[in-house]
Amino acid sequence: MSLYLFLNIASFLIPFLYSFEKRMRYCKRWKVIFPSLIITALFFIIWDIIFTQMGVWSFNPRYHSGIEFFGLPIEEWLFFICIPYASIFIHFSFQYFLPNLALSDTVVKKIYWFLMILIVPVAVFNYDRWYTFVNLSLFVIVLTIAVFKFSTILKTYFITFLIILIPFLLVNGILTGSFIEEPVVFYNDNENLGIRLGTIPVEDVGYAFTMLLMSLVLMKIIDRKNESI
Repeated sequence: MSLYLFLNIASFLIPFLYSFEKRMRYCKRWKVIFPSLIITALFFIIWDIIFTQMGVWSFNPRYHSGIEFFGLPIEEWLFFICIPYASIFIHFSFQYFLPNLALSDTVVKKIYWFLMILIVPVAVFNYDRWYTFVNLSLFVIVLTIAVFKFSTILKTYFITFLIILIPFLLVNGILTGSFIEEPVVFYNDNENLGIRLGTIPVEDVGYAFTMLLMSLVLMKIIDRKNESI
């Protein structure tokens, strides 16, 4: 088994098994969760394919199976289901067991404007760095939609994302070369800020935030459509 496949399975397995836990019954939300994850995954996979072809990043054959589709290892395709599934499980677990864990609308708006003041100039002044510019631009768009259309999500997500970051950074750290001889994923530093959290490009934090928030927004949209039927 390749290291990348092992990381996917290990990340997915425990949340999957606990999806049948009697109290939370996360599995009951699968009809909403999986469509949202798949739609988000398709978007990010297309982006991934394009950036791989452009040389923004590449994959180390030493750590994947060698089975590829459109230039991406099969493990990379699985990443966009396994990691978001586990991350959103953490989000809903905190919502279920700590129902009062939520920020006020005022705090959500303050965090939003702080992030806009911080992120927008970085994106604008790094328009020539593909990963930085596209990643941060998408971050701004998705977060803005969420703030003005789905603010209830952010009341808890701004908190739970900090918890999600712990396992995410561990897995992503390994993927970018922490604890192993070579990275699983090579990043072209000409296309990012060159700032790393250990071995992780700082942009990856925004990438994770956007990917998960997009899934949560889609879940809310599907929920609303189901309620209207």
